[in-house]
Amino acid sequence: MATTQVNRLSVQPREPSGSRSARRLRRTGKVPGVVYGGGEDPVAFQVDSRDLRVALAHAGAVLDLDIEGAGTSPVVLKDLVRHPVTGETIHIDLLRVRLDQAIHATVIVELIGAEDAPGAKEGGVLEQITREVTIEALPNDIPDVLQHDVSTMAIGDTVTLEALAAPPGVKVLDDPETVIAVLTPPRLQVEEEPGIEEETELVGEGATEEEAEQQAEQAGEQASTEGEGGSGA
Repeated sequence: MATTQVNRLSVQPREPSGSRSARRLRRTGKVPGVVYGGGEDPVAFQVDSRDLRVALAHAGAVLDLDIEGAGTSPVVLKDLVRHPVTGETIHIDLLRVRLDQAIHATVIVELIGAEDAPGAKEGGVLEQITREVTIEALPNDIPDVLQHDVSTMAIGDTVTLEALAAPPGVKVLDDPETVIAVLTPPRLQVEEEPGIEEETELVGEGATEEEAEQQAEQAGEQASTEGEGGSGA
């Protein structure tokens, strides 16, 4: 269900800068970000990482963004980049919205009742193929998740997006034939060939944590640049 509670997130404006400056900022417990859209100029900001975690954990679709010295505006999360090793947020993009205008959003699909599915009890394997879908709704009507009950699935069954029930006011935009989940027959145990595990470990040793962080930063900066270029809400 969507929540109508709007949580405030207080941030401080900042001057756009390069990746070195962003790393220094994160070492002080801050997260760089940008807000755009709504017919206004993009604004770069910094926010305390703890305040951001709390706001995102308790918010529904809408945040009341309070930019120091510039007032408040309703926004939604547009993009969030996490460090590939630590999982910490290293960049965030927010989009200004009007509460009376429908927007597109990405929502997680959650399967429930898997343990009760007859096919699962017979040893079948339930695979979730699609984990996110695109919807259209008013900002305050955007649900946290879309749930689908798979408790009746048998071995060989396939569930498509057409079977997903959306709440009132929410329109699913993706192809109705998109496969959400399948319940496949039990898999045969195959003995692993010697040496495969060792080779896999060696392949993963190439990238250092610093290189991984730099790659994540580049992804965040690219997301911000693309967002600022298409700032219509």
